[in-house]
Amino acid sequence: MNVGVVITTYNHPAWLEKIFWGYLAQNDQDFTLIIADDGSKAATKEVIEKYATQLKIEHVWHEDIGFRKTKILNDAIKQTKCDYLIFTDHDCLPRQDFIETHKKYAQEDLLLSAGYYKLTMPVSLKITREDIESQNAFDYHWLVKHGQTKSLKSIKLRVKGKWARFMDRITTTKATWNGANSSTYKKNIVAVNGFNEDMTYGGLDREMGERMMNNGITGKQIRHQAICLHLDHKRGYDGKETWERNRKIRQKVKQENIKWAKNGIVK
Repeated sequence: MNVGVVITTYNHPAWLEKIFWGYLAQNDQDFTLIIADDGSKAATKEVIEKYATQLKIEHVWHEDIGFRKTKILNDAIKQTKCDYLIFTDHDCLPRQDFIETHKKYAQEDLLLSAGYYKLTMPVSLKITREDIESQNAFDYHWLVKHGQTKSLKSIKLRVKGKWARFMDRITTTKATWNGANSSTYKKNIVAVNGFNEDMTYGGLDREMGERMMNNGITGKQIRHQAICLHLDHKRGYDGKETWERNRKIRQKVKQENIKWAKNGIVK
């Protein structure tokens, strides 16, 4: 299995560097990082070049003319030769077993659905390279000690091994394609023509997953096993209009059993 980790990024080199520390700490080091860069400035390229001698990295970039995440993702999918793709973001810090967990459950007729545990901004800023290398950053009690708000969702961090597998079997959360933490074979994405470039922020990842499921791919939940931490940040691109437009596109996909994105990888 030739694994690629597709990481979307836009002008946040500090968070991207922390993410690189997370991938340097992986138990399984047989993967390629594919940076899908939606038009970042030079500082992002500098961070990528800094770690290019330690990690296998492909940098796919286009000009910044607004939020075009779907297009840069399709470009990354087209350009990479990796046949199994894990999708995540520059603000999602992977636990050391992240890669090996996705590999463990990979099957040709599956998409793997996971998520993240959201950190506060003060805790996000406090996490150091040493905290990531020691994996203290993934210890719930360590996080609370350093200011993280207590939450029932922390069960994602507190269960491991057979208990994590048990929680994934009994969870009532539906398996969906989540851009922060999902994976499947590249051919499954190509079969539905990738991401719909008519969509902007708000459900664009879910929509592609829904088309894959319409095309016969089954979702498997691994949210308690494939763990990443979400580093906090502002969202200047969020808005009610984009969510509503994207909701209508997704509704049509479900009602009409749509499998192919007309404005996707192939135009």
